[in-house]
Amino acid sequence: MLARSIKRGTTPTGAPDMEILGGPLFAVAGAGESHGPGYTTIVFGCPPGLWLTRADIQRHLDRRRPGSSVHGTPRSEADKVALLSGLYTDDHDALLAGPEIRTMAGGVESVTRAYEAGYTTGEPIAALVLSAATRSGDYGQFAGPRGEVRPGHADLVKHHQARGFNDPRGGGRASYRATVSDVIGGSIARLYLERQFGTVFLSALAQVGTLKAPVTLAETVERLALQHTQTQPVPVDALRQLEAQLAAAELPTLDAGFAREAAALIEAARAAGDSIGAAVEVVAVNVPALAGAPLYESLKLRLMGALGGLHAAQGVEIGAGFAVVTRRGSENNDPLRAAGYQSNHHGGLLGGITTGMPLVCRVAFKPAASIQTPQLSVRQDLTEIDFALKKGRHDPCVGARAGVTLESRLAIELLNAVLVAQSRQPPADGFQLFDKRPSRPGSAGPG
Repeated sequence: MLARSIKRGTTPTGAPDMEILGGPLFAVAGAGESHGPGYTTIVFGCPPGLWLTRADIQRHLDRRRPGSSVHGTPRSEADKVALLSGLYTDDHDALLAGPEIRTMAGGVESVTRAYEAGYTTGEPIAALVLSAATRSGDYGQFAGPRGEVRPGHADLVKHHQARGFNDPRGGGRASYRATVSDVIGGSIARLYLERQFGTVFLSALAQVGTLKAPVTLAETVERLALQHTQTQPVPVDALRQLEAQLAAAELPTLDAGFAREAAALIEAARAAGDSIGAAVEVVAVNVPALAGAPLYESLKLRLMGALGGLHAAQGVEIGAGFAVVTRRGSENNDPLRAAGYQSNHHGGLLGGITTGMPLVCRVAFKPAASIQTPQLSVRQDLTEIDFALKKGRHDPCVGARAGVTLESRLAIELLNAVLVAQSRQPPADGFQLFDKRPSRPGSAGPG
């Protein structure tokens, strides 16, 4: 882009985008566009020794992929992941049992096997997900300086920011499809946290339009947490049952009646050529306490940024959220006993630091911007038009499919905070190469 900008007689300003989620110790970087060949992901900072399989990642990609829900976009992608680095095991048959990867360049075919399972080595983990179900012709309406701008989308700002060199197909980098990288990184983070602390991440629809769920995920996990203590965390099996209940529902929610009514609202919006907003709860249970920091490295700050920065997200609440406005301190403060907190209005964070209670967040998503209803808009050159969407495959309610990505972003930020906390108190034996046992018989030693 730099060279092309110079040829056009413009002066490049600013620096290239450096999109990194998490960090500095555990971080995820991704590259790819909605209708490009695929998405590349690099996960930095996973501690060595975690047994990781491709299936551990694939099961969450299957939840995220387009076409996974009848109430989402009709675009269907397999989204099969191939792992390219960062794993090793002496069993090479198990290590190299992943998907076959083929390329043809200059008439020369190269064939290799991706990784299937191994221990993390502490080196960057690279992953590839190819795209296949692309219909780039659907987006000719938006290309070039006379391209039409979709109201509610980033088309106008991306076009002018990139000086006309942006990729308009499917929203390019601004597409929700880019969250493939979030889910890959989050799958690794959540696996590490579960193995170390029994931490489990869950999400559920809390509201669609004006319809609110009568049974909330936050209240359900709080009841479970209060039945246990930090020294006796909520059994993972009990949380898996909750996860299975959410997965089996028509929409991810704990109330079957709400799921039916919400589904009807979503389909009514689709039939009318419109879309509808939603709120999603995301929680982490069995959270290690004392991770995070106050003020500028506050975990609260980072979660609000990570969750609120997701596509179409317009608001983030933690704990009781905006409900605290109507309360007095005597109502909102969480009582404390020697065994721990007796309620969870604080949502698992005080002073930006985890308390061990469930981390509870709610994210508000705007109605999907791509709709069939005619709207007022402009072309990229700011010529005013009456806009009508000609083609495309879109979600009528983006919140319905956003849960797994929210879980992933929460897991990434939590693991980074845990690793930062551990780095403040490193064990002395972690810096010892040779042991201090007496010399072996026959070895050279003091005379």
